[in-house]
Amino acid sequence: MKVLTAENGKGALEALARGACVDIILMDIMMPQMDGYATIAAVRQMPRFKGVPIVALTAKAMKGDRDKCLSAGVSDYIAKPVDPDQLLSLLRACLYR
Repeated sequence: MKVLTAENGKGALEALARGACVDIILMDIMMPQMDGYATIAAVRQMPRFKGVPIVALTAKAMKGDRDKCLSAGVSDYIAKPVDPDQLLSLLRACLYR
């Protein structure tokens, strides 16, 4: 895999706008400058990325947080601390749908 990183939502949007070719997006929900919810909404407004799977990675694991992430436009959700085997399984599922 080739991995692109961004320090915050604004940086992620800039990377995508520069023409980054991505098959899946792992999105932290709690980021500085622009949180994950706002970033997800902006990504989903970009025609190229409407169908790209977005997986929320978040420490927000309280009741209702998963539904809030799904309502924001993510394809799936995983709570931190992330289990590597669970993440790989989720990546496989999203990439081969």
